[in-house]
Amino acid sequence: MHLKRLEIHGFKSFADRITLSFQKGITAIVGPNGSGKSNIADSLCWVMGEHNLRNIRGAKLEDIIFSGS
Repeated sequence: MHLKRLEIHGFKSFADRITLSFQKGITAIVGPNGSGKSNIADSLCWVMGEHNLRNIRGAKLEDIIFSGS
């Protein structure tokens, strides 16, 4: 399987739509603390079928939907 693109909108810390494109091979997601790296991984788990909220670091469904400030 080759993941070509991931679009995230309204998931956890991603209020606005973002699109990540992946090339073949290994992709590293890097950034400072609190920038959303783990939320990108959580969104991949969610879209691949993981719906156990504890496995994507949420206690309730509202934890994975962007709520704003």
